[in-house]
Amino acid sequence: MTKLGFLRLSYEKQDTLLKLLILSMAAVLSFSTRLFAVLRFESVIHEFDPYFNYRTTRFLAEEGFYKFHNWFDDRAWYPLGRIIGGTIYPGLMITSAAIYHVLHFFHITIDIRNVCVFLAPLFSSFTTIVTYHLTKELKDAGAGLLAAAMIAVVPGYISRSVAGSYDNEGIAIFCMLLTYYMWIKAVKTGSIYWAAKCALAYFYMVSSWGGYVFLINLIPLHVLVLMLTGRFSHRIYVAYCTVYCLGTILSMQISFVGFQPVLSSEHMAAFGVFGLCQIHAFVDYLRSKLNPQQFEVLFRSVISLVGFVLLTIGALLMLTGKISPWTGRFYSLLDPSYAKNNIPIIASVSEHQPTTWSSYYFDLQLLVFMFPVGLYYCFSNLSDARIFIIMYGVTSMYFSAVMVRLMLVLAPVMCILSGIGVSQVLSTYMKNLDISRPDKKSKKQQDSTYPIKNEVASGMILVMAFFLITYTFHSTWVTSEAYSSPSIVLSARGGDGSRIIFDDFREAYYWLRHNTPEVKIWEEWDCGVGGVGGTFDVVVNKIAFKWAESLEKLEL
Repeated sequence: MTKLGFLRLSYEKQDTLLKLLILSMAAVLSFSTRLFAVLRFESVIHEFDPYFNYRTTRFLAEEGFYKFHNWFDDRAWYPLGRIIGGTIYPGLMITSAAIYHVLHFFHITIDIRNVCVFLAPLFSSFTTIVTYHLTKELKDAGAGLLAAAMIAVVPGYISRSVAGSYDNEGIAIFCMLLTYYMWIKAVKTGSIYWAAKCALAYFYMVSSWGGYVFLINLIPLHVLVLMLTGRFSHRIYVAYCTVYCLGTILSMQISFVGFQPVLSSEHMAAFGVFGLCQIHAFVDYLRSKLNPQQFEVLFRSVISLVGFVLLTIGALLMLTGKISPWTGRFYSLLDPSYAKNNIPIIASVSEHQPTTWSSYYFDLQLLVFMFPVGLYYCFSNLSDARIFIIMYGVTSMYFSAVMVRLMLVLAPVMCILSGIGVSQVLSTYMKNLDISRPDKKSKKQQDSTYPIKNEVASGMILVMAFFLITYTFHSTWVTSEAYSSPSIVLSARGGDGSRIIFDDFREAYYWLRHNTPEVKIWEEWDCGVGGVGGTFDVVVNKIAFKWAESLEKLEL
C-alpha cells in the first residue's frame, strides 16, 4: 500500500464528502454575504424597532427568564407601559440569551449586542442546511444543493436577515422551513416520531413570529387536498392528528398566543380538518364492517347530521363572540381592498402595499423564470410531498402579490422549486453530452435522428451556467447596495467616490442619554427611539386612543 493509500475513498464516500463540502460552502456564503453592514458601519443594530428586541434580550440575559416573563416595562408606550411577557413572541430573545450563556459557559466572552447583531446571519446558515434537506426529500441531493446555494444569496430573504437586522423574521424562516421538512418526513413515514418533531418545530415557530398562522393553515389545507384527491391514508391521519394535538397544546404555552388556537377564526381551519380526519377514519371503519347498501344509507344520514350540527355550533359560537373574527390584516390578505376601505392605518404601512412586478425581479431574479419549471416537474411527478410544495408555492405567490413584506415567505419556496427546475434541466441535457472524440466514433454510434445533440446540450448547459452566475452577481449587488444600510447610520458618496458616513442620529441619542436623564420625547408611534436614547417616549397615538376609549366608557 502506498503512503496515500488511506486517502483512497469509495465512490459513495467521495460523493458524500463532495456534498458536505458544497453544503458547507453554501452555509459559509450565506453567513458572510450578510456582513456588508458590519464591515462598513461596525457592529450596530439597524433600525429603531429592533432596539426594543435588543433591550428585552439584554434584560433576559442579565435578570433571567422569570423576571423577564413578569417584567412591566414603563419605558415602552409611556406612560401606559407594557407587560413584556404577555405581549411579545419570546423565541428571538430566548434564542439569543441561550447562545450568549452557552458561549460564556465555554469562556467565550462576547457582548449580548454582538450576539443580537450576528444572530440573523447565523440562522441564515441553518436555513441553508434545512433547505437542502427539504429539497432532497422532494427530488434528490443535486436539487437540494442548488436550492441551498440559491437561498444563501437570494435578496428576498437577505432583506430581513442581514447582520444587525435583529427582528423576528431573522429566525422565523428557519423555523418555518424546519417545520415543513419535519411535516414532509411525517407524511412520508406516517411516524409519530417525525410528527412530534414537527410539532416541536412548530412550537419554536409560534414562539418566534406571528406568521405561524400561515403554517397552521397551509398544513391543514394540504391534508384537505389529499382527502379530496383520494390520497388520504393512515400515514396522513397519524401525522396530522399528532401535529395538530401536540402543536396546539404547545403553542398555547406562549402567553401572547394563549387560547387563540381554539378561539380565533384564523385557527378554525386546522380544527375543522382535524374533525374531518376523525370522520374520514370512522367512515373507513364503517365501510369495512357493513355491506355497500347499508354503508351508503348510513353514510348519507351521518354526514348530513354531522354537517348540520357542526355548522349550527360554529354559527352560534361566532354570533355569541366565543370565536373571535378574523383580524384586519388577515382580511387584507384575502381581500386586497379591505384595508384601504376599512382600516387605513394598515394600508398606510409601506410593508403592507401590493408588490410591483419590478420587485419580483429585484428580489428573486432568475428564480422568477425557473419557478414554473420546478412547478411543472412537481405536477408531472405528483406525490404527497410535492403536492405540499406546490400549494406552498401557489399560496405564497398570491400573498406576496397582496403584501410586499410577504416576499420573505415566497423567497424560500422560489429557491426550492427553482433548484428542482435547474437540477432537472441540467440532468436532462447532461445525459445528451458526448465527451468522446468525434473522429473515433463509428457510424453506428452516431445518432442520425439527432445530429446536433451534443451541441444543443452544451449550449443549454452554458446558458444555465451564465444565468446562475448573473444571479450570484445580482444578489451580491442588491445585498451590498440596497439591504446593508442601517437606518440610524447614513452614508453617501463623495465627489471622489469615497464613502462618507453620517452618524448624527446616534450622536444625538448619545447626547440625550447623558444630558437629559428624564427627557420625554413625543412620538406618533413607539418606534424604539427610547431604546436607543435611553429616554421615555410619550406615544401620542396610543394615549389618544386610550383617552377616547375612556371618554366613551364615561359617556355610557
